[in-house]
Amino acid sequence: MAVLIDADACPVVDLAVRLAARYDQPVTLVCDTSHWFSRFDVQVVTVDKGADSADFALLRRVRPGDIVVTQDYGLAAMCLAKRARVLNQSGFLYTDDNIDALLAARHASAQIRRGGGRVKGPRPRCAQEDRLFARTFLQLLSEGEKTDVE
Repeated sequence: MAVLIDADACPVVDLAVRLAARYDQPVTLVCDTSHWFSRFDVQVVTVDKGADSADFALLRRVRPGDIVVTQDYGLAAMCLAKRARVLNQSGFLYTDDNIDALLAARHASAQIRRGGGRVKGPRPRCAQEDRLFARTFLQLLSEGEKTDVE
């Protein structure tokens, strides 16, 4: 099991790295050249800036059972298809049961924007989201540790 983080604009990179270290799990940060990570404790993969280049670089690395952190529904869907466990930076777990509805909502919002309409953006991040992320992430790490032993 490995932890892969879609690190472009991810507010929980430091938290995830710290928590993964408790379970001695390797972490890979994937980002494009518009973001810079200089860390000795994780692998950093930097790809050229381009439409979804970081997403596809992460997708090439994901394996069944890995944990992926992303806020991108499209990437989440592709990682679920590869049998990874996927959560967003607020601790919400993407599953086969909820990803279709999320993708449909994203599509509807895009249609509204293309038609000149406006949709609400995300609300400001709060400390409760970090706590929810930590709880869900630790649960996934713990489950993965049990699976690795079996």
